Amino acid sequence: MNNPITMKLNADELILQALREDITSEDITTNAVMPKPCEGQVDLICKQDGILAGIDVFRRVFELLNENTQTEAFAKDGDPVKKGMKIAVVTGDIRVLLSGERVALNYLQRMSGIATYTNSVAALLKGSKTKLLDTRKTTPNMRVFEKYAVKVGGGCNHRYNLSDGILLKDNHIGAAGGVKKAIDMAREYAPFVRKIEIEVENLDMVKEAVEAGADIIMLDNMDPDTMKKAVELIGGRAQTECSGNVTKENISRYLDAGVDFISSGALTHSAPILDISMKNLHAL
Repeated sequence: MNNPITMKLNADELILQALREDITSEDITTNAVMPKPCEGQVDLICKQDGILAGIDVFRRVFELLNENTQTEAFAKDGDPVKKGMKIAVVTGDIRVLLSGERVALNYLQRMSGIATYTNSVAALLKGSKTKLLDTRKTTPNMRVFEKYAVKVGGGCNHRYNLSDGILLKDNHIGAAGGVKKAIDMAREYAPFVRKIEIEVENLDMVKEAVEAGADIIMLDNMDPDTMKKAVELIGGRAQTECSGNVTKENISRYLDAGVDFISSGALTHSAPILDISMKNLHAL
C-alpha cells in the first residue's frame, strides 16, 4: 500500500469516510484551543513490541486534511518495532495533527495488530508446506487494510470478495441439492479460469468432491485424525485447506494432516491492536 496509485484507488475514499465520521462539521475542541494556524510537530511512539503495518495509511490521513503535512518515518511496513521506539515524526499545522490523530492511529494500531498476530501464527507453520490464509471475516470498509496487514505479517490472502473466487459452502451445497450438483453448476456457470473450491464436513463429502473434480477441498471443522484421513483420500487430486475456528493456540494440531492451506478468521477478527501513540506535540 506504499504505492501512491494503489493508495488513491483503494484507500483514499475509505480514509475520507473515516475522517467524515469523526468530523461531521468541525473539531470543536481543537478549534477552541487553536483558533489560528500554527506549525507544530509530534512524535509517533510505539508502546509495545510488534510488527508495523499501515505507516503509509497513517501518513495519508494527515495529507488528506492538509497536503503540506510531512511524515518522516523511521520504520517501514513489515519492520519489527519495540516498546519506546520513535516510529515517525509528523510536522504540520497543529490543528491538522490534532484533528487527524484518532483516525490515523485507529488505522495504524489495527493494521499493526493484525500484522503482529499474523506473524506470530505464521511462525508456527515454518518448516511445513502449509500456507496461512486469511478469510472474509473482516471489519466492514476495512478489508483492503486488514488483508494488506495479513500479507505484511507473513500470511497470504484468500479470495478478496465474492466476485474474486468460487467457494461452495454448506448453504450453497444445500441450495444446489448436493456436493456434485453444486460443483457441476459452478463449473457450467463460471469462466474456465476460475478454480472451484468446496467446503466439506465428513469423509463421504470428501469422496464426492474428489469424484466431481473440485480443484480445492476445504476440510471444515474436522478433528485432526479425520482431516489426515481426508488428505490421504484426496491423494493430491485436489488442493486441501483446513478451516474452522483455527487460532494461534490450536493451529499446531492440524500441521500433521499435511494440508496445503490453513485459513483463520482470527487473523482479522481477533487480533488485538498494537499500542501506538502520538506524543510530545509542540509548536515550532
